[in-house]
Amino acid sequence: MSKYFTRRAFTATAASTLVIGSKSIAQEGWNPDLNNPDLGFDTVQNQSARLSGEANSVRRNASAFRDRSDWKNYFSNTKNGVILVDTQSRALHFWSEKQDIYKLYPVAVPSSDDLTRLGRTSVTGKRVGPDWRPTPSMLKSNPDWPSYIGPGPGNPLGSHALYLSWTYYRIHGTHDNRKIGRRSSNGCIGLYNAQIAELFDLTKVGTQVLFI
Repeated sequence: MSKYFTRRAFTATAASTLVIGSKSIAQEGWNPDLNNPDLGFDTVQNQSARLSGEANSVRRNASAFRDRSDWKNYFSNTKNGVILVDTQSRALHFWSEKQDIYKLYPVAVPSSDDLTRLGRTSVTGKRVGPDWRPTPSMLKSNPDWPSYIGPGPGNPLGSHALYLSWTYYRIHGTHDNRKIGRRSSNGCIGLYNAQIAELFDLTKVGTQVLFI
């Protein structure tokens, strides 16, 4: 068995989640290959390309993006700003409190329905250079995983993270650009690092969030 195959097989177990009752509690899994540029990870991202949202898989969902362009269909007000995460079209919409700023970003969404949580939550914390700790369930299933990863290219949460009122759920960046526009996460919502940096600056603790 090749070393590469072993590493990929190990990475595949990253979909482990902590389950409480019927709820799946999300946390992004560790991918050891993020530190291997030979495998195609772009850890030095082109900001203009990321902010333009250019990805073939995302452009195919353009009509679905437009269908979600009115915040009034989903929120009674825009106090503190609002975020709409559309898990079907794999897009995140943001409206500012004054409704003078609207942003649309392609995102990585949960890889299965079991990992997808829908409903209302809010931003409870923000962090530049987030660190990462696996859930107890992840460590039980993957005892060889690190118990802690600090900020940097190997961190599953990318450059910035918005923490939600749902335990272990985040809206965060990613160093693995191939995930964007796909069902590829363990429950969290992933953006290009340049775009999560922009969204990070637009949001605040208390920003309303709706997953549909």
